[in-house]
Amino acid sequence: MSVLAVITGFVLIITILWDSFETIVLPRRVTRRFRLVRAFYRATWIPWSALARHIRSGNRRESFLSVYGPLSMLMLFSFWAVGMIFGFALLQWGMGSSLTLKSGGESFCVDLYMSGTTFFTLGLGDVLPITWEARFLAVVEAGIGLGFLAMAITYLPVLYEAFSRREQNISILDARAGSPPSAGELIKRHLDSNNLTGLVEYLRSWEISTAELMESHLSYPVLCYYRSQHSNESWLAALATILDASALLASYAQPPIKWQACMTFAIARHAVVDLTQVLHIPPDVKKPDRLGKKPLGKLHAMLSAADIKSGDDASCDQEFLHMRSMYDPYLNALSARLLMPLPDWVMSSEQPDNWRTSSWKPGGEKASPTGRVEDH
Repeated sequence: MSVLAVITGFVLIITILWDSFETIVLPRRVTRRFRLVRAFYRATWIPWSALARHIRSGNRRESFLSVYGPLSMLMLFSFWAVGMIFGFALLQWGMGSSLTLKSGGESFCVDLYMSGTTFFTLGLGDVLPITWEARFLAVVEAGIGLGFLAMAITYLPVLYEAFSRREQNISILDARAGSPPSAGELIKRHLDSNNLTGLVEYLRSWEISTAELMESHLSYPVLCYYRSQHSNESWLAALATILDASALLASYAQPPIKWQACMTFAIARHAVVDLTQVLHIPPDVKKPDRLGKKPLGKLHAMLSAADIKSGDDASCDQEFLHMRSMYDPYLNALSARLLMPLPDWVMSSEQPDNWRTSSWKPGGEKASPTGRVEDH
């Protein structure tokens, strides 16, 4: 039993240390099938999302889901800490519990208490190691505990800086593509103002922003569970909007719009595929197509009116269908797993942008159809 306890404790400590290293320090995707952190998120997200599905109010559901990301991170730190405390307690117990307790008595609970006070470097002094092996183990645990806490604290600013950069881009998209965003609205607003140059520049800016999003969310997958500030916005809806707009323009538009749309589409498609892989979500090819014949006809009419269409409609339609098949199954899978709805291609009704709304109700404003307040 002593040998088994030592082996179990050692394996548990090494596994947790390596798992935390891969999660916090290692800046690349881990492809190994089994990981503690992946098992933790699967075990906690499934019941959390199941409870969220029973909440009928959309705003309340989003508020409930928004808690999971930050809370899961704190729960993960606690999970790692408890695991390492238990592992060091097993090592102490397996080596004979070489400890002195002022009040007397020996049990595994004493080893667990000694491990907890040592890991958090409390130094209470009521339990003391009496052999050099036990003292060495206490020093090692104190050093690991101090380093682990420091690593966890420095992890938070990096995480929230990446979250802040992501939300800035989503907020800017609000005025350009509506709330919730749609590819048709994004293109329409630029065409209505005769601002094709601005559309190309905006797609170029999203080429960079999407690369940043992919890098941060592959390094720290917990960011995928962080919700946006508004209930009708999400990083997934923003990414889907950019993919939809890029696919449409890459299939039908003339150069140089077509070239930049292809570049933005490439990095956005790369991001959505890699994110499904890091979350271990298989693509969903069975979900119905988001784009129907009526929205497609509106998009055709909009591009024709702006005189930016090129090529034969049949070949363009075929290319458009192929490009959508390259990313829609992955978007569907992420949407189903994260409970983030995907945007329509064309706005189904007049919806005020988030920047036009307020929770206050002065004389110059009125309630919007979503229960918010719209400025006139």
